[in-house]
Amino acid sequence: MNSLNPRLAFNSFRLQRIYMSRVSQMKGPVQEAIYCVLKERFEPIHLEVVNESYMHNVPKGAETHFKVLVVSNKFEELSLLKRHRLINEAIKVKLAGNFIHALSIEAKTPQQWNVNDVLDPSPTCLGGFGK
Repeated sequence: MNSLNPRLAFNSFRLQRIYMSRVSQMKGPVQEAIYCVLKERFEPIHLEVVNESYMHNVPKGAETHFKVLVVSNKFEELSLLKRHRLINEAIKVKLAGNFIHALSIEAKTPQQWNVNDVLDPSPTCLGGFGK
């Protein structure tokens, strides 16, 4: 029977977090464009744009899967759906012609955000062309 050693599993998870941290620090042109348009449009007090493409069955260096966290006063009194629509529209206009397959959005007001909050990694991809 093949069982996973809990210590090995923890170390594997830890290495994945370190890798994700390093990958997210290296911004490609699409990630940089997303960051710039969100910063300009929403004047956030906190902004994170993470390229999660490495977690999917795409070529190395791809920029197709992103997760964003935008904390802005401009979201006051807006529904979650309206916030997401505004973010999607801003990115769509800026990146016309670029292919983004997935965009995970967290859009919060400063009152909804805790400085100690961190953007959790997305679950492992279960689909794609290689499955």
